[in-house]
Amino acid sequence: MGDLNIKFSVFTKMWKDMSIDELGKFVSRLGFDGIEFPLRPGFQVEPQNAEKELPAMAKKLRQEYGVSILSVASSTEENIFAACAEAGVPIIRIMVGVDPALGYMGTEKKKKQEFEKLVLLCEKYGVKIGVQHHFGYMTANSMEMLHLVENFDPKYIGVIWDAGHSGLAGEEPEQALDIVWSHLCMVNFKNAFYVRINGPEAGEAKRDRFFTTGIHGLCSWSRAVKYLKEKGYEGTVCLTAEYTDEANVKSYVEKDIAYIKSLFEKM
Repeated sequence: MGDLNIKFSVFTKMWKDMSIDELGKFVSRLGFDGIEFPLRPGFQVEPQNAEKELPAMAKKLRQEYGVSILSVASSTEENIFAACAEAGVPIIRIMVGVDPALGYMGTEKKKKQEFEKLVLLCEKYGVKIGVQHHFGYMTANSMEMLHLVENFDPKYIGVIWDAGHSGLAGEEPEQALDIVWSHLCMVNFKNAFYVRINGPEAGEAKRDRFFTTGIHGLCSWSRAVKYLKEKGYEGTVCLTAEYTDEANVKSYVEKDIAYIKSLFEKM
């Protein structure tokens, strides 16, 4: 968009019951260049069939609807790498959950050892692993992501920064993006805030996360985009289409793709 090479993608987890043709038409009409596909059990292509069916899906979406598969959310078995290589999918998105028995630092040490082996698959197939943060007992903020991947070549192991989870972690978007910039391979845009779920009569307050549209959450999308543009970011901008009010996902996605495109169009 403009002088930047930006592709807009949408995570299709909410539309698992659509056929591939229905999905292609739907995503194209919304104005996206591509998708992040959940290469998981129960979706249009399942992991055990990925080597045959993912390339066929990618070809159909690209040729008939002008939609590319820009990333998959999946696991890191070798057949997933092989399928992505054949289909032309550049990134496998993963997240890192904390093993309570190992604790955070023990989990990180184990995951780094796994990455040492996975780098060989990245090299063999030309497919990158992108690590995304997530609230809860996970790699949850930007500095944790950097600490996890900083000793690996960003050509193979990268970071996917997520605006929603960054906001929930209390991060300032410019500072968070600066932390992970060396390994940034994709950016996710969703948004959220905290809501109290019990009343003042309770002995202890309890809160939950409410996922909302881009303008209403804790992370300023406008500030994040301004920083990305100033740094010359080029790559995929993925709307995750995750909202607490699932009944109105389509209308929210339409608002958010219009909003994020308007931010990148501004000088």
